[in-house]
Amino acid sequence: MLCRELFLTLLILRIKNNAESCHFQNNISAVEEEPFYLKYCLSSSAHGNEAATIKWSKFNESLGWVELNPRPSPRITLHDYALEFWPVELKDQGRYLFQMGNSTQEWELKVTKRNKHSCFSEKQVTSKSVTVKKSFQINCSKNYYEKWINRTSLYKNCEKIEESSKKLLMVKNAKFEDQGYYSCVFSLLHNGKLYNLTSTFNITVLGDHTKRIPVYLGPKFNRVEVELGESIELNCSALANQNDAVYWNFQKENETHVNVHEKEGKEIWISEGKEYVSKILKIEKVNEKNIGFLYNCTVGDTVSMDTQSFILVRKGTTDIPNHVFTRGMIISILISVAVVCLVILCVIFRVDLVLFYRHLVGRNETLTDGKTYDAFVSYLKECHSESGAEYTFAVETLPKVLEKHFGYKLCIFERDVVPGGAVVDEIHSLIEKSRRIIIVLSKSYMSNEVIYELKSGLHKALVERKVKIILIQFSPVSDFVFLPQSLKLLKSHRVLKWKADEPLSYNSRFWKNLVYLMPAKVTKPGQEESEDLPVLSVP
Repeated sequence: MLCRELFLTLLILRIKNNAESCHFQNNISAVEEEPFYLKYCLSSSAHGNEAATIKWSKFNESLGWVELNPRPSPRITLHDYALEFWPVELKDQGRYLFQMGNSTQEWELKVTKRNKHSCFSEKQVTSKSVTVKKSFQINCSKNYYEKWINRTSLYKNCEKIEESSKKLLMVKNAKFEDQGYYSCVFSLLHNGKLYNLTSTFNITVLGDHTKRIPVYLGPKFNRVEVELGESIELNCSALANQNDAVYWNFQKENETHVNVHEKEGKEIWISEGKEYVSKILKIEKVNEKNIGFLYNCTVGDTVSMDTQSFILVRKGTTDIPNHVFTRGMIISILISVAVVCLVILCVIFRVDLVLFYRHLVGRNETLTDGKTYDAFVSYLKECHSESGAEYTFAVETLPKVLEKHFGYKLCIFERDVVPGGAVVDEIHSLIEKSRRIIIVLSKSYMSNEVIYELKSGLHKALVERKVKIILIQFSPVSDFVFLPQSLKLLKSHRVLKWKADEPLSYNSRFWKNLVYLMPAKVTKPGQEESEDLPVLSVP
């Protein structure tokens, strides 16, 4: 008894597995250049004929049914109850007959030409529909070809999105952007050759038709500017349900506005699975009765509803009184003018503001830089008749003002260089110890041996960025073409002009600009603040 039940169970499983991959329908379609097979569906009544000879035939218009050679061939093979094509071609189209004893089955095979511009054939597409937010799956599996599958790829609209070595299953909750064509491409390895087999699904995502609470698009209250005599249309739109009512209310104390009409019917449209509805109210030749009247649009049913309101106001009216508006404009203009003037003043008196700020906060840049001198003064070292005033300015006037009055420490060659040393090394060392280089410019300067000091200073400023250069034009010079080209590479090569023909006080623009270019330092003014400097004349 047990053996009999076991035999019946195995028989049922064999029939089930056979039915999963066989073809019950008579009309079959395939795509050229892809593997294909026809398989007889073995029924329970046919098991008595299993020992009978299996014969496959193809119908020929002139010869009738012609038996297919059962001997295996490179492309068409006979395997048990299946006729396999590796691959199927256009010439394979036609009628096929399977015979096993008294059991027969016939198919009409149609071979579709491959679309060279797409990854799938439009005639071989299975359509599926799914509701948004509901689960759907794409199952890429081929039971019959399972032993030959080398790789499985999933494409959406012919763009690869996933890949697996065997079967592939994609499960997700549907979104509207998930809609499209999904193609399962199986790579089959048979007798040393690779073949591609494609199954395509057209997924359509449908909207959720559960009941929604109506919601209007846009603000609940709308002010519409109009002119008397013009005609306008008010449009209220809402997210609603298919059977929701939408209507306008434009009556007041049983008085109907004769120039107001509600357009018949409502407009319905669907976007991303959601249903929208709109209703238009037309007002012809707006009059005084329409101004200030509240027009309400209602959508919904007896359970839930929403209302949107519109009120007409005359064009040009404003909620702000004219005198308040005028006063506000005047204040805005005055503030703008004041800001512009403040910016201009800041630009003009920038130096004075910086010096005041330094004095106010007591800023000092010289505490931690390890430098000895605030500035190295480069000038003509020999006092000739043509350069006497220049020499006096460098060795007497500059130290008197910058050292005695403003508290800076200068490096003067004749005063601070020890005699007998190597001049070049001494100059290089002094420049290294200085925060600024003050160069007293003249045409004679470039013809003197101090040219080394200028080149060394430029190297420190441009390459090492350890020092800043201050240029003082002592005598009038038409141009500075005699200066090195590297000087133009400085971020600022501003030149201060010394006016030797008029007295300059400590508060003059020249000394303020010079102190501004010097390092910030807490200074100790001397006793001569109101004293004018001696006039230096150029011979």
